Amino acid sequence: MPRTPDTLAVARRREREKLVVSQMVALYCAGHHACSAQTETAFCGEALCPDCAELDRFAVARTAACRKMATKTSCKNCERQCYPPAMEERIRAVMRYAGPRMLLHHPVAAVRHMLGK
Repeated sequence: MPRTPDTLAVARRREREKLVVSQMVALYCAGHHACSAQTETAFCGEALCPDCAELDRFAVARTAACRKMATKTSCKNCERQCYPPAMEERIRAVMRYAGPRMLLHHPVAAVRHMLGK
């Protein structure tokens, strides 16, 4: 079933969500992997290692395809989990690490994300 076209507000929110998840993956990668291994570019434009780049592409694609963007507050509260278990565990590890650090590195994005806007 094709997704209905986004309203302007939902389209903006979708783009912000893709940027936030990409920034979180980039923070995680910077904190866990050597700079020399960061040979790819994230959706947000930051350097990533190949493993984190795969996760970044997957998370951005899932956010782009989310059917509940207009009504959901966060993925963990969604009744339909669209991440397979292995990817879900990887993104949870990223969120646990990067979530608190987002306030220092991307404060506006972090606050907007926490407020669900």
